[in-house]
Amino acid sequence: MMLVKWLGSVVFLAIGLFTNVLGAYVGVNIGTDVSNMPSASDIVAILRANQITHVRLYDADSHMLKALSKSGIEVIVGVLNEEVLGIGESASAAAAWINKNVAAYMPTTNITAIAVGSQVLTSIPNAASVLVSAMNNLHKALVASDLNFQVKISTPHSMDIIPRPFPPSTATFNSAWNSTIYQILQFLKNTKSFYMLNAYPYYGYTNGNGIFPIDYALFRPMPSVKQIVDPNTLFHYNSMFDAMVDATYYSIEALNFSGIPVIVTESGWPWLGGGNETDATLENAETYNNNMIRRVLNDTGPPSQPDMPINTYVYELFNEDKRPGPISEKNWGVFFTNGTSVYPLNFSGPGQIIGNSSGVFCVAKDDADSDKLQNGLNWACGQGHANCSAIQPGLPCYLPNSIKSHASYAYNDYYQKMRSVGGTCNFDGTAMTTNKDPSYGSCTYAGSSHSSTRGGFLPPVASGPVSPFSGATSLPVSRIHSLISAAFAALLI
Repeated sequence: MMLVKWLGSVVFLAIGLFTNVLGAYVGVNIGTDVSNMPSASDIVAILRANQITHVRLYDADSHMLKALSKSGIEVIVGVLNEEVLGIGESASAAAAWINKNVAAYMPTTNITAIAVGSQVLTSIPNAASVLVSAMNNLHKALVASDLNFQVKISTPHSMDIIPRPFPPSTATFNSAWNSTIYQILQFLKNTKSFYMLNAYPYYGYTNGNGIFPIDYALFRPMPSVKQIVDPNTLFHYNSMFDAMVDATYYSIEALNFSGIPVIVTESGWPWLGGGNETDATLENAETYNNNMIRRVLNDTGPPSQPDMPINTYVYELFNEDKRPGPISEKNWGVFFTNGTSVYPLNFSGPGQIIGNSSGVFCVAKDDADSDKLQNGLNWACGQGHANCSAIQPGLPCYLPNSIKSHASYAYNDYYQKMRSVGGTCNFDGTAMTTNKDPSYGSCTYAGSSHSSTRGGFLPPVASGPVSPFSGATSLPVSRIHSLISAAFAALLI
């Protein structure tokens, strides 16, 4: 048994070193207020198929922790807000929590951190007095289990505890919380842990009364005359995201701490909202999350801490449609529960996207049988993982509303993504290749010189669980296991 435990420690050390060599990473949050939640094994298959290497759970669900075993995926487990009080008041309760939810799954499940509550100071302030005690009790339990070097403890905070985040150089924590935050920072420093920040430029923009342009919130480039500059440091901030992270570093510094990394445990953009939520759109969500991923993976920090990469977790994997509140609150997910993505999103960065250098497109034949076209369309939008969002009602490629037109779009999207790994343009004899770009009007086909997504290994995409015509096949998630990268296996050899 001692040999097995030692080997497990070596595995974790190797994984940790491998992650550090790779630099900054982007993970994803997995919420559970979801109708028709996939099984734990199917969720892990979705993560693997999309090369997602880091996840944050809001709890310590046993099914998920078992399914993540031997996956190599790094896991943050969560202490629920309602558990904080009991753990803060009882060292034995903390030890029992660690034994049940952490030690029982290691080393095969790669648990690397514990998030104690979620935004405790602002969401359940009555528990704030025992928050640090809860963190200390959990840490002592980790020490007793010889897991304190592998598992770090922190607690996520919202930007609300920094009342005036701009300019970043003058940002400070709300003085009402100074004593508690000081103790938290002392704990993080002593245990070599990190500050967990939930950063939402969506709310910074929508609640900002027009102070900042939306391009600043979406990481879009701005002309020099509109760039956001801190008047004290003259640092230029190209995004609200960077400014929020820097405001956090300056707030930490104001309490005389340094060297505590900030990781962003939540950030994202809703893709659907109500009538008064006009900025919650598919386009903005796609723009924000893809730009955020590119920014994080450039492996640099904010202006004041350029050597401190900003590891970030996208909020969130699925739409939590059971959450109360406005429509936007239910539509932050980047994947549907059948495994298709809401919009093109690449967790591995732009290097995975392959262009259509040959100028060849795949379209439906004019004389193709309509039933075969329907079957081909359903397959492409389902098992074929084509991005069928643009052919939904009201979107650029919906008209002309014909099976041939929609099939051409779906066929081509599949072909551009999969031909480099053997995908063909056949579809039971209903398709053909052409050198003529089939794009028209505002409808841009994948592979076009005007397309922003030109094939390659983007995640499977669809605008919903069905194609625009009835009967689309849902993604058979269980079959995604065949796509697992050998790299994961290599980590465990």
